[in-house]
Amino acid sequence: QVQLVESGGGLVQPGGSLRLSCAASGVIFSIYVMGWYRQAPGKQRELVATITNGGGTNYADAVKGRFTISIDNAKKTVCLQMNSLKPEDTAVYYCHAERITFPRSDYWGQGTQVTVSS
Repeated sequence: QVQLVESGGGLVQPGGSLRLSCAASGVIFSIYVMGWYRQAPGKQRELVATITNGGGTNYADAVKGRFTISIDNAKKTVCLQMNSLKPEDTAVYYCHAERITFPRSDYWGQGTQVTVSS
């Protein structure tokens, strides 16, 4: 059974940094694409970044050059390093796992709040 548990959110000043972690149990990274999404108040959930087991990454234009997604296979975690944070990065951040082999399925974590404010 897949379970995703996020941690690391909080309040940070503009220009600051945070590191989010997603503990992924029941996930075999070789057959999943892992990702981070976010949802701001009144807005739709949007892609932040994804990563494959081979290390291929994809980032939303709004976070390119500031955020880095990574996988720690030994710890079974997916991390999102967020630097140069802006108030518009304020949102609930969700970890996502998408199985790319049959049977296709996907899973979400419960989310962690990130607030960027002075």
